[in-house]
Amino acid sequence: MKATFGLSAQPAVRAVKKVVDAYATLKANLQAGNLGPPTSRRYRTAVSTPISFRPGAAQPFDDRCLSWQYDARTVSLWTVDGRMKGLGFVCATDQLKTLVRYRKGESDLVCRGGKWFLIATCDIPDLDPYDPVDFIGVDRGIVNLATTSDGTNYQGRRLSRYRRWQARKRAELQARRTRSATRRLARRAYKERRHATHVNHRISKEIVSVAQRTGRGIAVEALGGIRERVRLRRDQRATLSSWPFHQLGQHLAYKARRAGVPFIEVDAAYTSQRCPRCGHTARANRPTRDHFSCRRCGLAGPADHVAGVNVRNRARSAWVFVTAPAPSPWPSSGGRWMRPVTIPS
Repeated sequence: MKATFGLSAQPAVRAVKKVVDAYATLKANLQAGNLGPPTSRRYRTAVSTPISFRPGAAQPFDDRCLSWQYDARTVSLWTVDGRMKGLGFVCATDQLKTLVRYRKGESDLVCRGGKWFLIATCDIPDLDPYDPVDFIGVDRGIVNLATTSDGTNYQGRRLSRYRRWQARKRAELQARRTRSATRRLARRAYKERRHATHVNHRISKEIVSVAQRTGRGIAVEALGGIRERVRLRRDQRATLSSWPFHQLGQHLAYKARRAGVPFIEVDAAYTSQRCPRCGHTARANRPTRDHFSCRRCGLAGPADHVAGVNVRNRARSAWVFVTAPAPSPWPSSGGRWMRPVTIPS
């Protein structure tokens, strides 16, 4: 939602609250384990580095210092120079309907590329997930960004080629060491992130639409902490660090939640080395990166497709335990649970 007004300063109390919220968020992430164990490099860096804010960072406003006039499409902001009224904003018609109906909480004022954006938080209720007839297993990778159990393959060749081209341009700009080159580097980095986000949006939207149309759920591998479990060569580190698997999983999760599609994460161990027909698991089942060939029953096919089928099969078993009703406890006696015993007549 693009706003048509200029820069406005925040009250000092909002700046203090922003700092407090930042440290509260850091503490919550540390306690939840989102930054890894205490011995990891990410955890130690987050604890030892003080929180800093960029000059163009988002500025939060709540309903006390920002008010919306939907009919006139204007907003009123409270600043240190007084309240600024009648500041117009523009947005699409469907965005305005969502804004009027579901807006809740704070709004962020952001400057991007010389333009000011007012990002509003909308609390849209999720649909109740239906009972799936089956699951679509999604295997995420670097060469192939996503491969479904149906055989649909979303290649990452174009994205990888685009990242390599950006890396060459980035090296050329870094060699100049000028202020204009530094500004251009920042613009290129943001453009690259937007391109990767667009690719993940397109893939996730198509997978969710197929699942919703066929009445199936979506299953993905739980890949949390995968970067810390592997040790790579120097030429492989940039490729793995720019692998957008987490963002793709987030897009699949929230799009599925909005559409009422069941979403589940399963164990990722040996999904590309296990035969979905006989269950034989061995590293020799995958002689190359792209090919799978079972040494026991002879099943052969694309390795990523086989991994997607294994993810789907694991989701079928996991969904039974997730949706199973809780067993009713039997009456206890003396602090011990008693089970019914059949007494022969």
